[in-house]
Amino acid sequence: MKKLINSPEDVVSEALRGMEAAHADLVRVNHDPKYLVRADAPVKGKTAIISGGGSGHEPMHGGFVGRGMLDGACPGEVFTSPTPDQMLDCTKAVDGGAGVLHIVKNYTGDVMNFELAADLARGEGIEVEAVVIDDDVAVKDSLYTAGRRGVGATVLAEKVCGAAAEEGRSLADVAQLCRDVNANARSMGMALTSCTVPAAGKPTFELGDDEMEIGIGIHGEPGRERKPAASASEVTAMLAEPVIEDLGLGSGESVLAFVNSMGGTPLIELYIVFNELKAILDARNITIGRHLIGPFITSLEMAGCSITLLRLNDEMTRLWDAPVHTAALRWGA
Repeated sequence: MKKLINSPEDVVSEALRGMEAAHADLVRVNHDPKYLVRADAPVKGKTAIISGGGSGHEPMHGGFVGRGMLDGACPGEVFTSPTPDQMLDCTKAVDGGAGVLHIVKNYTGDVMNFELAADLARGEGIEVEAVVIDDDVAVKDSLYTAGRRGVGATVLAEKVCGAAAEEGRSLADVAQLCRDVNANARSMGMALTSCTVPAAGKPTFELGDDEMEIGIGIHGEPGRERKPAASASEVTAMLAEPVIEDLGLGSGESVLAFVNSMGGTPLIELYIVFNELKAILDARNITIGRHLIGPFITSLEMAGCSITLLRLNDEMTRLWDAPVHTAALRWGA
């Protein structure tokens, strides 16, 4: 294992200290229990939004804490759910009196712990709503989930809902918007290599030099099938077509197209995939109204990518374009 770390048990703690040192203008970091909040939290009268999950998917979620996106994030150990006490303390730290939305990826540990934290927060008089993201079309159930996994749509929901909350929308409105994003977004990913969890010290799974895994999960969960490595054109079609079909996208519609690196795939390859994706959508008379390209929900150093499509309407487009100022996403601010 070759990694730029000091010791496996200190990876998350030391990374949080690095974020604190680099982005003190954007976030405050609490180290026991571990969570991040925006520097001006709590914002009085504003619906607050928090998310969280295992570390190793950076910049999700801590990189999305800031104005126009998340109010707080709870990082677990690598590929391990954060604990209810992290989620409860983070919820209390961001509550400005208008309630808190929990955006939860559909992984069993995340769902269970966020549910417990929400119940505890309600017991302390904080209004909490939770929305579970389950946009992965690859498999119905996996090693980590009952039902579809939550992946790329999480980032899009955090941005769209963060903008709505910044406008002063109510908790009920922001939660419904989050459900709308989830209902209109689908994702699918693939891997060319495994990744290595620092505490494990060896690859999570084995792939031959001429193999790829289609439908992989962000923790290295098995996908739909293992196939011989193929061209970018073929891979893009394998990912995009199930997403388009599951969404029921038709001629004349507009989408946000999100091409994401799993951590080890460079931008030059992502742009090739995006070009292939545009050709597929053009052939169906589907317009790419907005796009996001880069490593935004990763799996450590795994080589591979995912494609997420979100059906756009005027409101979602406006909220996507609204100012955002975080470590990982920044425009209009």
